[in-house]
Amino acid sequence: MASIFTQIINGDIPCHKLAEDERYLSFLDIRPIHTGHALVIPKKEIDYIFDLDDDLLGGLLPFARPIARAIEKIVPCARVGLVVAGIEVPHAHVHLIPFTEIAEIKFENARPADHAELAKLAESIRGGLA
Repeated sequence: MASIFTQIINGDIPCHKLAEDERYLSFLDIRPIHTGHALVIPKKEIDYIFDLDDDLLGGLLPFARPIARAIEKIVPCARVGLVVAGIEVPHAHVHLIPFTEIAEIKFENARPADHAELAKLAESIRGGLA
């Protein structure tokens, strides 16, 4: 069965998209740790990030960088951290999490988000990409 991320890529499940190209997709997490928490995924479904081929792995961070910068413009934070956990969904991905103090980056702090608020936030972040 396709992962939930592949279902998002295929349009079977909606998302609050931030950026997309032929190889990667970024969208807001619906259970954010902090406002602006986003995911960046390769479109190719591979479970473990270190099983990505060199080219796909090497392109992940350059794709994520402008998204992180746009989040920094919109969400008050000291910086955007990058977390690779890779357990909860069997599809390689990285978390971009805005934070001010390291103690804020705890997955147990994740809470369901309001979709109307996520839609407005996604629009603002996409505007920051321009």
